[in-house]
Amino acid sequence: MVMEKLSGRFDEYELFYLNEREKKIEARDGGVSAVEMKEEEGCALRAVKDARPVFAYTYDRDDPAGKLIANVEVLLPVVEKDESYILPKAYARYQQSDLFDTKCLAVSDDEKKALAIDVEKTIREYDKRIVAVRNCEFQQIELEAAIESSKGVRARAVKTIFLCSALAVAKQDDEEVSWYDWRWSHYLAGVDSKKMGIDIAEKAVSMLFAKQIPTGTYEGILTPRASADLLGILSESFLAENLFKDKTRLKGKEGASCFAQAVTVTDSGMEGLDAFPFDGEGVPSGNNVVIDRGVFRTFLYDVYFANKLGKASTGNSVRGGLKSPPKCGSRGMAIKTGSSDIRRTMTNGIVIEELMGTHTANAITGDFSVGAVGFIYRSGTKEPFQGVMFSGNVFDLFNNIKEAGTDITYYGSFGSPSLYVEGLKISGT
Repeated sequence: MVMEKLSGRFDEYELFYLNEREKKIEARDGGVSAVEMKEEEGCALRAVKDARPVFAYTYDRDDPAGKLIANVEVLLPVVEKDESYILPKAYARYQQSDLFDTKCLAVSDDEKKALAIDVEKTIREYDKRIVAVRNCEFQQIELEAAIESSKGVRARAVKTIFLCSALAVAKQDDEEVSWYDWRWSHYLAGVDSKKMGIDIAEKAVSMLFAKQIPTGTYEGILTPRASADLLGILSESFLAENLFKDKTRLKGKEGASCFAQAVTVTDSGMEGLDAFPFDGEGVPSGNNVVIDRGVFRTFLYDVYFANKLGKASTGNSVRGGLKSPPKCGSRGMAIKTGSSDIRRTMTNGIVIEELMGTHTANAITGDFSVGAVGFIYRSGTKEPFQGVMFSGNVFDLFNNIKEAGTDITYYGSFGSPSLYVEGLKISGT
């Protein structure tokens, strides 16, 4: 019905539909402290009239077409022309989606509440030095999205996301530290909440009495959590938008060896938290090899910047929700695993567990200076450290990676195993 009302008003148009249902359960003091449920349903319109692109969205269920048309018609006279703004063509097929957990719908709310309570119990019982558990939450998200356009695009898919998170507080004498972490999966059975609880408790206790370590350049390991954060900084340099705006150091370097041979990076629309059979404008999700054993292979394109640069879309249009138009972005980016568990052989060096302040990094130059916590190993003896700054450049860092581990973990849309790296610059005592 909405598409019929849009017909004939624009040269091209696209309707995006989103329905997202979320249930959140919080456990505290051995029981459920809060249950929150919310639903977002609406549609967004992208349209082109006389080369002028417009965007609008609405949550109105009674007359969505009327609201969308009224909003974009107000915008049309003041929007500049852009000949490169062309909606994608129709595609014959999409990947089969295996992202929806139908069995989870049969799991009762009582069982899901018990899961959250059990996480808190696991953390509390791990060690008597655990004095508090906060933000212990279980979330269930059901998402349905569809795109239909005047150019014949017809795409629809559903997925589920399950998340568990918690923060543990450990105290001994006058020393108090906390540790937060989270796990997710598209399937309820894929969230090992008990292991997560043990990991959080173990980290909190092990970080007690952490001290600064001497200023210096170290060899050591970046955990998946830290590595994924650094990959997020580097990922900005792979985007076609930044290529077009001359905001990447990789311009003109396709086919060149820019990183360590141990580094292979892929970007897949079917991996990570945002996995889906199609991207934000209905282009089928693909698997793009961005770095192949150190060689930079390709930038990532949405339709708009592909048109600007004379390329084809790589399926890299992303939507941040209903309220904003799609834009060029990475989808499910990950560093390929190695062949051995590099954490097991650690005897000398540092392990950086977590970084703070990665949002302050310069995505164009790659320079960063962030807080870091972790452990220092001296002849096999392990001691925690905190209160230090970890500085460097992501391009240099990814050129100093000697080995990747096997423990790949996705934190949101970025995944990485542990990485063994030389030249880690620490400012401490």
